Amino acid sequence: MESKRRNFMKNTARFAGVMGMASVAGLSPLFASENKASGKSSGKSSGQDSLTKSNSKGEKMKFVTFNNGVKMPILGFGVYQIEDLKECQRCVEDAISVGYRSIDTAQAYFNEEAVGAAIKSAIKGGVKREDLFITTKLWISHMNEKDAFKAFDTQLKKLGLDYLDLYLIHQPFGDVYGAWRAMSKLYKEGKIRAIGVSNFYPDRIVDFCLNNEVIPAINQIETHPFLQQHEAQKILNEYKIATQSWASFAEGRNDMFKNPTLSKIGAKYNKTVAQVILRWLIQRDIVVIPKTTRKARMEENFDVFDFTLDSSDMATIRAMDTNKSLFLSHQDPEAVKWLINAHKGKL
Repeated sequence: MESKRRNFMKNTARFAGVMGMASVAGLSPLFASENKASGKSSGKSSGQDSLTKSNSKGEKMKFVTFNNGVKMPILGFGVYQIEDLKECQRCVEDAISVGYRSIDTAQAYFNEEAVGAAIKSAIKGGVKREDLFITTKLWISHMNEKDAFKAFDTQLKKLGLDYLDLYLIHQPFGDVYGAWRAMSKLYKEGKIRAIGVSNFYPDRIVDFCLNNEVIPAINQIETHPFLQQHEAQKILNEYKIATQSWASFAEGRNDMFKNPTLSKIGAKYNKTVAQVILRWLIQRDIVVIPKTTRKARMEENFDVFDFTLDSSDMATIRAMDTNKSLFLSHQDPEAVKWLINAHKGKL
């Protein structure tokens, strides 16, 4: 397992140097969960409706309501690139101790066991399973109907769970329709509360929705001040699909954390650039999962529910949009080749 993680990170770094591959990660706060430990919710919603609840520290956690009625905290904690299993477990335990309840991992992160260990520790310490929202993802090498069932069982065992809150297709390649049939069956059986996709561009989303019975609950895509995804979100809204951001801080590229525009807005509210970005995304009803291994940063990213950006701030940030990815394009043939071959024989 250790060699697999090292190879994964080495390949990721190599590809990042050539193609500019992004990090995917996240953070999340304490909430009074309305989620039940069943596979499906009986409630229906408008898909982008949101709900606020007060937590024990007085902050307000906002929720995004999926098109099947399941509610997800709008701020969550992700574990991509936390390759050391002990460190990953410590980070998730820290996040939960701060108040985070939504955890995002993936088959291709090679750390589901560590997340599972942290969940077990949290439950032993008194956190209720139904108050946790656990997400993982299916990788391309298992992207067919038969392998998807096997992968799901393995992932669930690694996480030490008897159901998932959210299961995503990680990349839009391979037999995504076969995998979706398997995921839909697991969803209908109550083993997954909601299913969704990641890195699906608008054309792929439309095709997917028009050719499947179960519509994705969410789409996780690169979204930050330099690539704001307004048109993509508009199309997702049409199909009542929630939008989730990866690389919310653009991995610090373009001197994001020193950006004068964002710094000026932050000074206005006595907030950091990171907090401004998270608040901007949250006000757009976009689920965020910024990553950190430092508990102090977890607390900082948690502290974004006590201020609201005004309309002029939102307009100022919107003007920063270049509508260009800072990382890989899923329409680049070389990127597609790399992604498909990235984990062959490793998962």
